[in-house]
Amino acid sequence: MRTTHRSYAPLLLLFLLALAACSKQGTPEQAASADVAAERAEESAPSPQRGMAPPAAPTAPRADMAVASDAGAAVSPGEPAPPPDPGTQLQSAATTQDDGERRFIRTASAQFRVREVYGSALAIEDLVARHGGFVVRNDIRTDIEDVRTRPSGDGKVIELATYTVRGDLQVRVPSARAQDFLRALASQVEFLDSRNFAAQDAQFELLRQQLAYAREHTAQQSLGQVAQSEGRLRDRTEAIGARSQAQMQRDEALIQQRSFEDRVAFATVELSVYQLPQVRRTERVDVDAILLRDGPSFFSRLWHSVSTGWYGLLDLLVAMAGVWPLWLVLAAAGVLTRRWWKRRPPAA
Repeated sequence: MRTTHRSYAPLLLLFLLALAACSKQGTPEQAASADVAAERAEESAPSPQRGMAPPAAPTAPRADMAVASDAGAAVSPGEPAPPPDPGTQLQSAATTQDDGERRFIRTASAQFRVREVYGSALAIEDLVARHGGFVVRNDIRTDIEDVRTRPSGDGKVIELATYTVRGDLQVRVPSARAQDFLRALASQVEFLDSRNFAAQDAQFELLRQQLAYAREHTAQQSLGQVAQSEGRLRDRTEAIGARSQAQMQRDEALIQQRSFEDRVAFATVELSVYQLPQVRRTERVDVDAILLRDGPSFFSRLWHSVSTGWYGLLDLLVAMAGVWPLWLVLAAAGVLTRRWWKRRPPAA
């Protein structure tokens, strides 16, 4: 029995060795597939260096989001908007537009608050001169808005007056430099209340003035020739008078033309400035307190009242004497009533 088992042992060992060799070799396709799978596994497996890079990538969008949130917070609707730039507020295409053919009459007006009216008025005059313009009007006034007084003793009173200083200026600057002047004017503005710009197209009105001048000039020349020609004295006299009238109309047309050209060449700017209200404290004499202190005594006032009352009674008697006919009529009516009362029969 033992001999039989020993004879099968070598055969079983050979079979196991052959099976193991077949499992190790395999086909070339299976080997290639195994290599590809190994490479993919290596690529997908995180290395120590690659393991730190991916977490860093999501942090960049977070930083961008943080910056965006900060920028959004700067212009959040809940927060007050920054004050406007006065230099931007005092700009308009009406002061700069020019197409080379049209002529514009430029006008501008602005009302704004300044730090100090007198100093700003002088600074504006300097700006006008610097830009080749001139000042037409400069009016400054003080408006007292409220006055309150209180006694301080010793016959004096303290007066507190609230006032506002205002100024009105009219300046003219070259139209080509109007925008530069307004931009420089922004340095004086603390708060802009209102501003208006206008550019009136003046090419046709200017043409009308030129044609009127040419027409009057031609008429004046024609009448001059008639006045110099030979003819009756009466006709020549009438021609000379008509020529003088035509010359006057020509001069008027020339003045209007030059005035219109001046309005085109120089822009007119109206400025109204004011400063914050201020309080003026004044200590003056209290007239009422002085009269009360230095007035007459009680007895003097009493005697004055008695004497005034006596004279008043005398005045009343004089006034009653002035209506003596009324008293006469009343006396007669009283006498007649008394007699009638006596003659009345007694009651039964």
